[in-house]
Amino acid sequence: MGLPFRAVSIVAAGVGFVLSSDIVAIPGLPKVGFAAGFLAAWTFQFWLWAFWAVILHPHYFSPLRHLPSPTGGSFYNGQWKKISAQPSGVPMIEWINSIPNNGIIRYLGLLNLERVMVTSPKALAEVLSTKCYDFQKPEQLRWSLGRILGVGILFAEGDEHNIQRRKLLPAFSFRHIKDLYPVFWDKSRESVRVMTSAVLADPVLEVGSWASRATLDMIGVAGLGRDFGAIENPSNTLSQTYHNLFKPSAQGRLLGLVSLFIPGWLVEKLPVQRNNDVRHAVRVVRSVCSDLIQTSKQKRSSGEQPSLDIISVALESGSFTDENLVDQMMTFLLAGHETTASSMTWACYLLAKHPDIQSRLRSEIHARLPPIDSSTPITSLDIDSLPYLNAVCQEIFRYFAPVPLLMRDAARDTTIQGTFIPKGTRVIISPWAVNKSVEMWGPDAAEFNPDRWLASGDAEKDKKAASGGASSNYAFMTFLAGPRGCIGREFAKAEFACLLAAWVGRFKMELGDGMEKDEEKLDIKGAITARPEGGMFIKMEVVEGW
Repeated sequence: MGLPFRAVSIVAAGVGFVLSSDIVAIPGLPKVGFAAGFLAAWTFQFWLWAFWAVILHPHYFSPLRHLPSPTGGSFYNGQWKKISAQPSGVPMIEWINSIPNNGIIRYLGLLNLERVMVTSPKALAEVLSTKCYDFQKPEQLRWSLGRILGVGILFAEGDEHNIQRRKLLPAFSFRHIKDLYPVFWDKSRESVRVMTSAVLADPVLEVGSWASRATLDMIGVAGLGRDFGAIENPSNTLSQTYHNLFKPSAQGRLLGLVSLFIPGWLVEKLPVQRNNDVRHAVRVVRSVCSDLIQTSKQKRSSGEQPSLDIISVALESGSFTDENLVDQMMTFLLAGHETTASSMTWACYLLAKHPDIQSRLRSEIHARLPPIDSSTPITSLDIDSLPYLNAVCQEIFRYFAPVPLLMRDAARDTTIQGTFIPKGTRVIISPWAVNKSVEMWGPDAAEFNPDRWLASGDAEKDKKAASGGASSNYAFMTFLAGPRGCIGREFAKAEFACLLAAWVGRFKMELGDGMEKDEEKLDIKGAITARPEGGMFIKMEVVEGW
C-alpha cells in the first residue's frame, strides 16, 4: 500500500500547489489555499485509489482472479467476516477440503486484500524448497515479531539466512540432541515433583503456564547453559515476562490489524499499553541474553572446553556480532519453549478428551520407564523405544500444530505450479489445513488417531507408518520443510516426548469445569501460537506407585 499512498500524496501536493497559485485562474472561482487544495485533491484521489484497490482490481483486473476461491463472502470485505470470527487456520481447513484446486486457492480478506493459499505437496515444495527465497516473511511480520526477536535466523533472508543456518546447525546435530535426553528427563521429573504438590493442594491446573515454565527451563539448561529456575519459581522474572508478552491480547490483535494499513514503526509509536508491555519485555529478555553471551565468552577466555549449546556454537563460528548473537538467543529462547509449551497444552486437552488413548499411553510408560521418583537415568533409546508415545507425540503435532498459519510475500514476480504470482502477493501456508487435508491424509484426517503412526503388520500400510499414512512428506507442515524448515525440530520433539511421558505417567487428566469437549466451541487465540483465550484448565489426579 505504501507506493500508491505516496503517489496519491505527491499528485495531491502538485494539485494543491497549482490551485493555490496563479497558474490556474478560473473566473468566478475563488483561489484556494495550498492546504485546502492539497486536502481536497488528496481525498478525491484517495477514494479513487480505494475504489480501484478494493473493488476493481480484485474483482476485475487481478491476474489471480480466476483461481479457485471460496464462495460467498462480502463484495468489499471478501472472507473477512469468517476469518475474523473463527480461530486462525480453521477456515482454511474447510477450504482445503471443499474447494477443488490444483495446489492454489485464492481468497480475499479485509478490504479485499488478496491472499494465495498453497494446498498441494508440489506447490508447498516450490514455496518452501525450490523457490524458498522467492517468498519472504512480510514486512508486517518482520515488524511485529522482529521488534521482539531482532534479525536472527528466523528473519534473515537469502544468503544471510543460508550462512546463519549453516553456522548454527552443529548445535542441533543428531548426536547432540540424543545426548540431551537425560537433561530433558531431569527437568521433566522436576516439573512433575513441583506439580504434584500443586495438585494435592488444588487438583485443577492451568497447564499452559506449567508447560511454559518447564520448557523455558529445558531450553535454558540444554540450549543456553543456564537453569532459569522457572519450574520452582512461578514468579520468575523471565517466565512472567514471556507470559505477559505472548498471552492472547485484544489490544495486540488490534495493533496487528492496524499494521496492515500503516507502517509498523508508526504503530510501535502509538501510546497504548501493549506497546509499553512489549518494550519492557524486550529490555528484560535482551538483558538476559546479553548476560548469557558474556558468561559464555568468559568461559571460553578462561580455557574451558566449549560445549555444543547454541551460544557456544555461535561464538565458535566467529560469524556473529554481539548484537546479532543476542538476536539469535532471543529467537531460540522463544522458539525453544513457546511452541513446545503450546503443544503440551493441547496434549493435555486431547488426552483428557480421549481417556482411552491416555490410559493406553500410561500403561506403556509405566511398563518401560523407571518410576518418576527414581533417580535411574534414561537415554534417548529409552524414549525412542516407546512406539505409542512417539505415535501420540506425532499425532498431537499433526492435529494441533502450535502455529496454525504462516505468511510469505512474493519478493519478485514468480510462479507456483505454473501460475503467475506477482511481486508482493501474500502467500499463506496453513499447517492446520495441510495437516488435516483429506486428499493427503485420507478420510480420517480430521480425527485424532495416533494409530496412524504405528506399524500394523500389513506390509503395504507399514511403508507409510513413518509418515502417518500421508501421501507426501509435505503433508506434515508443523515444522515446515526445506531450507526454511525448523532448525530445532528434533530438539523440540525430544523435549516434548520426555515432558509428555513424565506428565502422563504421573497424572490422570480430565477436562476442568468450563473446558469444552467440542473444539469448535473453544475460544482459541494467540499472539504467535494457538492457545485457548482464558487458559487450559485440566483436572489432575496423582497416579500412585509410579
